[in-house]
Amino acid sequence: MSQPLRLLILGAHPDDAEFHSGGLAALYRQLGHDVRIVSLTNGDAGHHVLRGDELARVRRAEAAAAGQVIGAAYVTWDNHDGSLQPTLELRSQVIREIRTYQPDLVLTHRTNDYHPDHRAVGNVVRDASYMVTVPAVVPETPILRKDPVVAYMPDRFTKPYPLQPDAVIDVTDYMETAIDMLACHVSQVYEWLPFNQRKLEEVPSGDKERRAWLADWYRSRIRPQADRYRQRLIETYGPERGAATEYCEAYEISEYAAPADETMLQRLFPVR
Repeated sequence: MSQPLRLLILGAHPDDAEFHSGGLAALYRQLGHDVRIVSLTNGDAGHHVLRGDELARVRRAEAAAAGQVIGAAYVTWDNHDGSLQPTLELRSQVIREIRTYQPDLVLTHRTNDYHPDHRAVGNVVRDASYMVTVPAVVPETPILRKDPVVAYMPDRFTKPYPLQPDAVIDVTDYMETAIDMLACHVSQVYEWLPFNQRKLEEVPSGDKERRAWLADWYRSRIRPQADRYRQRLIETYGPERGAATEYCEAYEISEYAAPADETMLQRLFPVR
């Protein structure tokens, strides 16, 4: 294999990366590429009972366990959940991270999203994209000579415009791995999210039953993406496989970082 690629996923919270991009992360690791996941907050507001330092410790451990599922580093920063702002300080943190890791591909949130933390991350990554090449900005960390490609993780929002995918990936073969990663986030997938969605009473008590329940829930959330991007799947995988694909992830390339022509897209989003 040629030099391994380096994938950096910058999410707002522990579990954002695997929920939106678990399939691509698993594919990268299967192909021998490097994956680093960073949660810009410590998740200390995402629970109906736990909070603060106690919750942050729980979520940091859950994130580390999720990374171990695919053999990837999973880092949680100490910014507070629910309070993230696209500040100069946060931008500098992101610039240092990108310069130090030197990724080929960065995945992050779009700048329009239901969660203010997601919007903050999308804005700060956009603002950092060019600055990683500027020597006078964060001068203690050596610059990159060129931007990485930055892509937006899939979402369902339509205002001011829906995600316009430049690449689609059939992740059907990686769904179980993504679910295994999500299952590490016990405080979220079996506690906080069901509580927040008024479905806590639906969560089974046994480990095997809970895992099956999570799989059904996650699949129901991801399945509609394949129909939404069906034509692009057919163009990418051909009529037979494209029409049969049940689960996919779709990515839009940010115009504020490095461009990606068709050759680059095929390298960064390998069709398997």
